[in-house]
Amino acid sequence: MLLDTRGSIVENKQLAKITWLRVGGPADFFFMPADTQDLIEFLRKLPENIKIFPIGVGSNLIVRDGGIRGVVIRLGSSFNKITFDGNKIIAGASALDSKVALRAADEGLDLTFLRTIPGSIGGAVKMNAGCYGSYVKDFFVSAKVVNRSGELIELSSKDIQFSYRYCDLPEDLIILEATFCAQAGNPQILHAKMRDQLEKRDATQPTKERTAGSTFRNPAGFSSTGEENEEHDLKAWKLIDDAGMRGATFGGAKISEKHSNFLINSGGATAYELESLGEQVRKSVFKTSKVKLEWEVIRIGETNQ
Repeated sequence: MLLDTRGSIVENKQLAKITWLRVGGPADFFFMPADTQDLIEFLRKLPENIKIFPIGVGSNLIVRDGGIRGVVIRLGSSFNKITFDGNKIIAGASALDSKVALRAADEGLDLTFLRTIPGSIGGAVKMNAGCYGSYVKDFFVSAKVVNRSGELIELSSKDIQFSYRYCDLPEDLIILEATFCAQAGNPQILHAKMRDQLEKRDATQPTKERTAGSTFRNPAGFSSTGEENEEHDLKAWKLIDDAGMRGATFGGAKISEKHSNFLINSGGATAYELESLGEQVRKSVFKTSKVKLEWEVIRIGETNQ
């Protein structure tokens, strides 16, 4: 099924090389379109029975060891442009969240909450990414997307239901770009604010390790606000600590000692080991707190077990 395309398509692509956790089996096909028209034509020619799996930079992803049956689609540098129109920021889906925050600050626009969020804009929209009390939905204006049939569509904020770490876009919908509206601010102050955020993040999170960001959603239903008087009782890390799982290991997988809501590949871990340790954490938390932790990390693909 090597369709004619101007982009790059590879059979049996090893996905472990492109996920932050460095785990995962092969995708049947891995497609990087040359541009929007190339993507549209590819989807129109692709047989309907073949599934597609859009991914970003693999920062919030566990690909299981058996790999993915179907086509993994990843947008490259043709989709990472960042432009401005007044107080609006138009960001390509493959633009890194941190890059968008920095460029916006240069223009005197406040999207500083994106600075410490790993990943790219497409994933940020799909996950309604947020921190410090701000979320994508608070700034989102519209998005250009392509559906499984190869139709180009523009969606406004009225067309999408956002909630904590979720929006109701179909999983096989491919986001091409998103437009945000931000408040004006002093560039120097905005950059100083982001430097402070980075320092706090590096002091409290295992940023030098192989992780996929926060492993579980906060049962409280909101991200950290960064306020000193913030309640922690329904934070995932607090529940994991109470269950005695900080530092727990299974094979090459480990719960971070620095921040217990981070799952680490400490060396040679398999996706099975990482997911199994995560499930152990969920069981332990439910046993001690009667709270069901929900995965924030996306898990896709087939197991080898």
